[in-house]
Amino acid sequence: MIQTTYREAMREALREALRNDPRVFLMGEDVGRYGGCYAVSMGLLEEFGEERVRDTPLSESGFVGAGIGAALGGMRPIVEIMTVNFSLLALDQIMNNAATLRHMSGGQFSVPIVIRMATGAGKQLAAQHSHSLEGWYAHIPGLKVLTPATVEDARHMLAAALADPDPVLIFEHVMLYNLDGWMSTQAEAAPIYQARVHRVGADVTVLAYGAGFHKAMRAADQLAADGIEAEVIDLRSLRPLDEATILASASKTHRVVIVDEGWRSGGISAEIMARIVEQGFYELDAPPVRVCGAEVPIPYPKHLEDAAVPQPERIMQAVRQVLGHG
Repeated sequence: MIQTTYREAMREALREALRNDPRVFLMGEDVGRYGGCYAVSMGLLEEFGEERVRDTPLSESGFVGAGIGAALGGMRPIVEIMTVNFSLLALDQIMNNAATLRHMSGGQFSVPIVIRMATGAGKQLAAQHSHSLEGWYAHIPGLKVLTPATVEDARHMLAAALADPDPVLIFEHVMLYNLDGWMSTQAEAAPIYQARVHRVGADVTVLAYGAGFHKAMRAADQLAADGIEAEVIDLRSLRPLDEATILASASKTHRVVIVDEGWRSGGISAEIMARIVEQGFYELDAPPVRVCGAEVPIPYPKHLEDAAVPQPERIMQAVRQVLGHG
């Protein structure tokens, strides 16, 4: 085990991928000379050269389309989009091409592309750079959607994503890049599409992902002081969802709280709640409760930005609500 940061773990994952497979290359805005908008790819241009680490024009549709073409041609591109909001400029390429070509070719073509992007709020980047739209992409058949929340997952998810024959989207929360943590130097044994129980409890299940997972863990620590034992699960993958782990925990605790920084209306939290109710209704002792982002564009002022996204206090309040404590 070694201690490192989320940013450094992701950089090492990129370095390993570039070193081990000549088909892999990284492309995106400022990934080369600048070292990446969040410094994830710092130093990789000097190590691997301009053929393997490619700066692109400010044209998400153009360079994501180029990545899809490269994947169809046998390469293993890693495409970085600076922020999830900008990914909407490439939505046509992602949804109408990457996600559909296996189906439309009758299985003759696969698109083994990995698309990474920063997501979420917390750095006062305002309404055009701060939203959590991963739930939108989880709506699209043909894609897989990963949300690494830990240093360990930042290090080991990329290799598994590159080995997948279909497009994989990796959403990296902006507030996690400076996160310190321990990770194994060995390849991860658990499948990347399997949720992970990080804290065992008997009173309530708290489902979260990305930065919301760490807030859920802080909330659980504070709740434990009041004698409430929350079981905290990092979803890790939003498509596919690990229904087996979710339903097993709900059947054990009989109460569920879902944490999602995205908007409540039509969000991934609603899908998770629906599946729990559809398949485990009679295991529940109370209606599931959601803690979601406010239904507003993310504000710029820090106090309003904090108010617009889930915080440990709101998670604790939701847990007490589902337990009937207030």
